[in-house]
Amino acid sequence: MGYIQDGLAWMLDGIVGVTGSYAIAIILVTLVIRIVLFPLTLSQTKSMAAMRVLQPKMKELQEKYKENPQEYQKRTMALYREHKVNPLGGCLPMLIQLPFLWAFFRVLQDISAGDAAVFLGFWDLSQPDPIYIFPIIAALTTYLQMKQTATDPTAKGMMIVMPGMIGIFSINFPAGLVLYWIVSNVFSIGQQAFINKQYPMTAVTAQTTKAPAKEAKSVPAPKGQGGKDQ
Repeated sequence: MGYIQDGLAWMLDGIVGVTGSYAIAIILVTLVIRIVLFPLTLSQTKSMAAMRVLQPKMKELQEKYKENPQEYQKRTMALYREHKVNPLGGCLPMLIQLPFLWAFFRVLQDISAGDAAVFLGFWDLSQPDPIYIFPIIAALTTYLQMKQTATDPTAKGMMIVMPGMIGIFSINFPAGLVLYWIVSNVFSIGQQAFINKQYPMTAVTAQTTKAPAKEAKSVPAPKGQGGKDQ
């Protein structure tokens, strides 16, 4: 954590020295972080796409072994291994960000008030947002990101709880830290749309897992009968 914190502080101070703006520095450092994490995010996104495809099979297993939970868990894990799927794929991209989030939180706590910390002539990035615009945007972008990457349709409650917690926490966080979270979410949403377009694994895998439909064969009418229905 100390190495991450020192590296982020070095980058942030360097960019502020050139641009004179903490907002620009935070946005640029956030983009650097997300680009560095892109290979891990891509791997996990592929895993999440496979998870969405496996949902029908998992539902079948749940119905078949609803009286035997242990066998259901065994069959589910075997299904994951067969398709090389990580069931935690939906959580890992967000968990990977946590060390950077906490390190950035410590760095942004030391921002000194002044012209460089003012964003759009109103927000002081060293202080919490007084009108709660940043917390609302943080909660909304978190919801959109989770909805975009959701693999379990039954986890709708978490899609409400998690954004709500982010919004509440953001009320007391420095606006600069919340700005980092917002930019990171927006980048993730765009990145996910790009990955879905470049790697449409859901559609491809769905075609391979479906059994081919059998064509109905035409049955000739018996001899001696008219061609028209009576």
